[in-house]
Amino acid sequence: MPKTKSLDYILLFTVLALAAVGTIMVFSASPTLGLKLGDSFYFIKRHIFYLLIGFLGLYFGFRLDLELLKKRAGLIFLASLFLLLLIYIPGVGRKVLGASRWIELGILSFQPSELIKFTMVLFLAQFLADNREKVRDFLRGFAPPVLLVAVIAAVIIKQPDLGTALTIAFTSLIMLYAAGADGRHLGLIGGAGALGVLGLSLASPYRLRRLLAYLDPWKDPQGIGFQIIQSLLAVGSGGLLGLGLGASRQKYFYLPQQFTDFIFAILCEELGFIGGVGVIFLFALFTFRGFRAALATNDPFKHLLTVGLVSWIMVQALMNIMVVVGLIPTTGIPLPFISYGGTATIINFFAAGVILNIASHP
Repeated sequence: MPKTKSLDYILLFTVLALAAVGTIMVFSASPTLGLKLGDSFYFIKRHIFYLLIGFLGLYFGFRLDLELLKKRAGLIFLASLFLLLLIYIPGVGRKVLGASRWIELGILSFQPSELIKFTMVLFLAQFLADNREKVRDFLRGFAPPVLLVAVIAAVIIKQPDLGTALTIAFTSLIMLYAAGADGRHLGLIGGAGALGVLGLSLASPYRLRRLLAYLDPWKDPQGIGFQIIQSLLAVGSGGLLGLGLGASRQKYFYLPQQFTDFIFAILCEELGFIGGVGVIFLFALFTFRGFRAALATNDPFKHLLTVGLVSWIMVQALMNIMVVVGLIPTTGIPLPFISYGGTATIINFFAAGVILNIASHP
């Protein structure tokens, strides 16, 4: 039996605090779009429903038998890959804003790419833990997981969803580093990946527009630069203390995706620099406590699983915030625990439950 420690209440607090902030911001930012559907509370009611399922997922992840999870890692990964491929079947996958990312489940929809973020980390943790003596060997230990990540990334890019593919790629590189991979191999793959992303950006018209908008949004303020300009206006107009909760002007059909991918901009507009820094601090505290839990365990699988889960949430949060403040081109990924969403919310909470599980049973 693994030794048991008390629950990491600080880690749990960060998750619940981020969820509370997210609920408040979805409530504030979503009514205008909800009115178009006939109910100003449409999105907040659904968000609370997803949160309740997410809390159940967190509890389930906390109580989960991690040894059984390790034994079933390959099967779970294959099941998630099957679901990911289903979206390309006509009549099963659903397109939203030109992207095929969802499977219809009656009144609800499911996003397989959110699930595969977790299962990819799970499978890599199992593989690297079982092959840690080979990870410095390029052909036997390093290349197989890299090729697998490349295949999964290619499937996701096809949707198209470059942001999720990049999140998985960065997370995988961090896990390989934690497993003891050769730095030269990591640098080689990282450089090749960067060139690949640049090539994809130049070859795809919509990605090229995003790149041009990032480089000079004011060149076409009513076209490709509109979203990032409106985001920067929201962040800048918040000042130090913000305009006040509910007082955002950009949420009135100026800033697209105002309670999903760009909810951090509305948060900064209403809660100011102080509110934005507060959220960043919560993510930093979550990352610190998560990596602390990873270092506290002597089990290679638990160590790598924790590193992967924490890195995934950290990388995604960092990318989202950097997009909102114009530091990188738009990637189209939500802010964990805060953005409105169904599948992402549930999977994020389940992952947090697993991290808490490992922190309590190192």
